[in-house]
Amino acid sequence: MRVQILGLGHYLPKQVLTNGELARRLGVSEDWILRTTGVKERRRIGPETTSRMAALAIARAIEHAGCTPEQLTLLISASAARQQGIPCTAALIHRELGLPLNTMVFDVDATCLGFLVGLTVAASLLESGTTNLVTVVSSEIASASLDETHPESSVLFGDAAAATVLSVAPHGSESRIVRSRFQTISEGVRLAEVRGGGTLFPPNGPETTPQMNLFQMRGPEIFKLATKHMRTFLDEFFDELPWRRSEVDIVVPHQASLMATRQLTKRYGFREDQIVGNLANRGNCVAASLPLLLSESVEARRIVRGQRVLMIGTGAGLLLGAVALVF
Repeated sequence: MRVQILGLGHYLPKQVLTNGELARRLGVSEDWILRTTGVKERRRIGPETTSRMAALAIARAIEHAGCTPEQLTLLISASAARQQGIPCTAALIHRELGLPLNTMVFDVDATCLGFLVGLTVAASLLESGTTNLVTVVSSEIASASLDETHPESSVLFGDAAAATVLSVAPHGSESRIVRSRFQTISEGVRLAEVRGGGTLFPPNGPETTPQMNLFQMRGPEIFKLATKHMRTFLDEFFDELPWRRSEVDIVVPHQASLMATRQLTKRYGFREDQIVGNLANRGNCVAASLPLLLSESVEARRIVRGQRVLMIGTGAGLLLGAVALVF
C-alpha cells in the first residue's frame, strides 16, 4: 500500500519510577527486577489522563509532519486501556485537540498489537480514498490496573503515549506498507486478562471482585505459547515478502519482556545490529510500546527515509502480528 508515515511524536510522563523504589514497595530485590524483566526504570503518570497524553503525542506528530490539526480527516485510538467505558477514547482525544466536526474518530483494540492493527486499518482507508490524513495514537496508563501482589507484572509495565500521522505516499516516494500479517492463538485467552468491567463481570455486579479489575498475567506460559508459534508465523510472513531477513534494515519489536526480545536473535534469525529497543528505560508500554520505540528511533536517526522496517509483536489473546514497511 502506497502509504507514508509523515510524522511521529510521543509523550512520556515526567515521573520516573526506579527499580529501587519498586523493590522497597513490593518486597523484592532490584537485582530480581532487572534479571526478570530487563527493566531499569519506567514512567508513571501524575495528573495526566489517557486522552491528554494522546493529544500531546499527536500534537508532536503533527508538528513533525508539517501539517495542522484541522487537516486531519481521521483519528484512530489504538489503546488497550480505555479512559472510560463510553464514549470511545478517540472522541475524548478529539475534544482535547479541538479537532473539526468532520474528523472521523474510532477506537481499535488488539491489546499490545493495537498500533499495528490501527496502522493497517488506516493504510487501507487511505488507499481506498476514504480519508486523506490520518493519525493513529496509542496512549496507555498501564499502572492504573497493575496488581502489586503479582510483582512480575507490576515491575514490567510503564505509562506512555505515541502517535503517527499518515498519508498516501506522494509520487516518487519509496514509502509504503509492504505487508501486514496477524494470527490469533485463542487457546491463550486466559493468559493475560482483566476479567472485570465488561458484560461478564460488570463493575457493580454481585460476582465481580476488586481483583477482577486488575491485570493478571501468566508470563512464562505466554512466552512458551508465543515461542511455539512465532517461528512458523515469521517463516510464512517472509515467504510473502520480497525481502529476506538479512535485508531488513531495522527490526522494531514490541517490548514485551527481555526474554521475548532475546528470541529475535536466538531463534528467529535476526542480527543484533538490526534490532532497536527501549525496554530498559521505558518498560512494556502495552500498545504504545511499538509506536514509542518507532518514534524514539526516528528521533535518534536510527531509522531514516528509505529504510526497510519490520514491526513485530505479540498481544493478549494470544495475538501475533507483523508489519513490514519502507519508511
